[in-house]
Amino acid sequence: MQTILRIGTRGSPLALAQAHETQARLMAAHGLPAEAFEIVVITTSGDRIQDRPLSEAGGKGLFTKEIEEALLAGRIDLAVHSSKDMPTQLPDGLELSAFLPREDARDAFIGKAFIGKAGIGKAGKTIADLPHGATVGSSSLRRQALIRRMRPDLDVVMFRGNVQTRLRKLEEGVAAGTILAYAGLKRLGLEHVVTDLMPLDIFPPAPGQGAIGIETRIGDRQVEKMLVAIHDVPTGQALACERAFLAALDGSCRTPIAGYAAIEAGTLSFSGLIISPDGTQSHTVELQGRAEEAVRIGEEAARTVRAKAGEAFFDGWV
Repeated sequence: MQTILRIGTRGSPLALAQAHETQARLMAAHGLPAEAFEIVVITTSGDRIQDRPLSEAGGKGLFTKEIEEALLAGRIDLAVHSSKDMPTQLPDGLELSAFLPREDARDAFIGKAFIGKAGIGKAGKTIADLPHGATVGSSSLRRQALIRRMRPDLDVVMFRGNVQTRLRKLEEGVAAGTILAYAGLKRLGLEHVVTDLMPLDIFPPAPGQGAIGIETRIGDRQVEKMLVAIHDVPTGQALACERAFLAALDGSCRTPIAGYAAIEAGTLSFSGLIISPDGTQSHTVELQGRAEEAVRIGEEAARTVRAKAGEAFFDGWV
């Protein structure tokens, strides 16, 4: 059978799992066989750069640049992304046209044996359990800041690499623990490694966390028509709010920002947070409104929290 859709993705196990989930949903929605789809693996700059934080290497776009170039060039028909990795500004001619139903948006802590100044120590199942001065690894500025807010005594270090790489680092004793998105672990069948789930109110997620986003060329009607059948409207509305909040704050990999929107009975409830990298200063905002006003709510939340913090706050950590 001739290929109908070429699906672009990164090559990590999690990225491939998300691409295969998208394929499976399209197959079920349109009664198509697997042969109708081709999954095209594309290596991105973010995959190649492992020796420094993304904030120093160029930001979130490092995980999407080469995939978007392939999409614009017509080498693929759609791109599957982790929504939290998507910049708020997309290249001209591209759009996020569909979202799959959102998974659990919480972060998960994974505690293991660690090596510290005093040698090998006992693993802690939660951040609160960790011994004084224990090492915790994370590549996310948001997670680093939230860890420092909870436990200023911990040694927070950069932890780059895919899920399997980070888990291997824990097994090797590089750190006492790390924090990963629970959604990604669930999609990989790795829920069993989680030692603690972080409550949303204490450890709020990144905007878009837990949601798979599908990027397409604007005006590609054939692809758009196929995606309508698998697009989850509430997830799309929640993500529109969260991404509007992020965009209005000029959010990037250099800005520790959290935001989460939930929809119930047509009402959208949003909570947002900005926090300094050292975890010592933070400001929150909570707003509600009609789900159809998702973008307005996100933008209003950004204005509110910016007014609370003052411009000097941003000058100090951007």
